[in-house]
Amino acid sequence: MSLSETNLATPIEAKVASTIISANHIVKRYESKDKTTLALDDVNIEVLENEFVCIVGTSGCGKSTLLRMLAGLDFPTEGNIVIKDRKVTGPGPDRGMVFQTYTLFPWMTVAENIAYGLREKGTPKEEREKIIDKYLELMRLKGFRDAYPKELSGGMKQRVAIARALATNPELLLMDEPFGALDPITKSEMQQLIRSIWQKERPTIAFVTHDIEEAVFLASKIYVMSARPGRVREVIPVYLPYDRKQSLKETEEFVALRMKLQKMLEEN
Repeated sequence: MSLSETNLATPIEAKVASTIISANHIVKRYESKDKTTLALDDVNIEVLENEFVCIVGTSGCGKSTLLRMLAGLDFPTEGNIVIKDRKVTGPGPDRGMVFQTYTLFPWMTVAENIAYGLREKGTPKEEREKIIDKYLELMRLKGFRDAYPKELSGGMKQRVAIARALATNPELLLMDEPFGALDPITKSEMQQLIRSIWQKERPTIAFVTHDIEEAVFLASKIYVMSARPGRVREVIPVYLPYDRKQSLKETEEFVALRMKLQKMLEEN
């Protein structure tokens, strides 16, 4: 049976859903002594509640800069970013961030790293322990509760980082090429894990990647960025099965969408 004969996922934007965060007419310029570099030019991004949005583009197109601005870690030269009805003026607990590099506290155990944001929020200890247990189970880390980051593999470190970001129940999870440094097998495992978590928990995710196959496998909607200066070239809804396994990558529909995106980026 082909995918066209199965029940395909309906992108979240086709349903009634509220906007979690939007970037409106974003321009980003970098000024130096002798020149001005235009990194982003009139970029508009919208992430709806429960969407899994991927932002795809070649190296240097400004996609990570855009994600940092959504996180409040950088600011546009022109335009504004709004989370629900609030203008983004800096980082906040309403947004969780996962970076490509492993940003765990080396002096803390796995459980302590997961609980960091919860302690900052003043979450009672009993509730913290329940949340820690939940994410140790979800991330397949039950046997590593008291381990330190130096005792973990790269993939395990990223699982802890994702658990820490999700534990505080942010309105939006921002992920900046979080699997880029992993070997191919671990990368595929992490893609399957984050997609499975999204299918079960339904967090709202904005995910930056230059890996086209990764974007097609994960996303419910893809923003395709042009080369510098970065602009949104096209917004593509992903009509693929909701429940996704690695075998999906071998189907005609998956390959056709991957090739379409590849052609777009090669034409930049």
